[in-house]
Amino acid sequence: MHTVAVLALDGVIPFDLSTPIDVFGRTRLPDGRPAYRVRVCAPTEEIDAGAFTLRAPWPLAALDEADTIIVPGVSDPSAPVPDEVLDALRRAAAHGTRLASICTGAFVLAATGLLDGLRATTHWLAADRLAALHPAVDVDPGVLYVDNGLLLTSAGAAAGLDLCLHLIRSDLGSAVAADAARLAVMPLEREGGQAQFIVHEQPPAPRGSVIEPLLRWMEDNARRDLTLDDLAARAGMSIRTLNRRFREQTGTSPLQWLHRARIRQAQYLLETTAHPVDRIATQVGFGSPTAFRDRFKRLVGTSPHAYRRAFQTARTG
Repeated sequence: MHTVAVLALDGVIPFDLSTPIDVFGRTRLPDGRPAYRVRVCAPTEEIDAGAFTLRAPWPLAALDEADTIIVPGVSDPSAPVPDEVLDALRRAAAHGTRLASICTGAFVLAATGLLDGLRATTHWLAADRLAALHPAVDVDPGVLYVDNGLLLTSAGAAAGLDLCLHLIRSDLGSAVAADAARLAVMPLEREGGQAQFIVHEQPPAPRGSVIEPLLRWMEDNARRDLTLDDLAARAGMSIRTLNRRFREQTGTSPLQWLHRARIRQAQYLLETTAHPVDRIATQVGFGSPTAFRDRFKRLVGTSPHAYRRAFQTARTG
């Protein structure tokens, strides 16, 4: 079973700490078995988490047995990181362990030197400080997360959820990630960053959302040749009101959301079927294979064929 170690340091941000514990801990395989073993590790017996004191059940040495290490944010990102923590993270990276940070956890990864020469992100309020402290890191504050393969960083708060779902999808495919998103009751889809194989899961809309029924209908009818007029008529709104409500609740436009819904469906078909790419383009509602390939590359960061090679191997390997 894949072991996820969550590193707790003094000043750990409780929300960032709980996010991977909850998301990975509740993820299930299609047969109902747990997908991950989650361990909270710390360098000392007690950790100051601000409003409470934490006793982690696993010592720092447990990082050596992890397949993935998550570094949550800390309240003072400029505070020095204990040498034993830096050594443990460097040792894990040298052994091929996947390391990922949430929010200001990027400062901890940057302190190891592992992010030097790489693109990374953190909470936008802390981005300038990260760039100043670690000039060798290419800091991008405008994205939800950055995937460098075995080194990943994410922005603040809810971006940690996006990162965790991205990791689950990379490990286990879109169906398991979609179930994890539903359990997490993720917010409506937002415009993300540019990362190879970026996740485009659509979690459920909050209960009571004005456009929730429309989103469900769009998902079910994505293959149809839908226009703004069709969507506005279905929602019982004017086009102007529809655009405003969509922007308020999803951060994007109706047609952009529809394109992303089609790409999500295409990702699933690429992972789970042997259908030719041109057939999948038609199945998910694109008028031409060329338009499908262009849109897929723009949103996912790679071609449909490359995506299939990567994720069919991950699912069947």
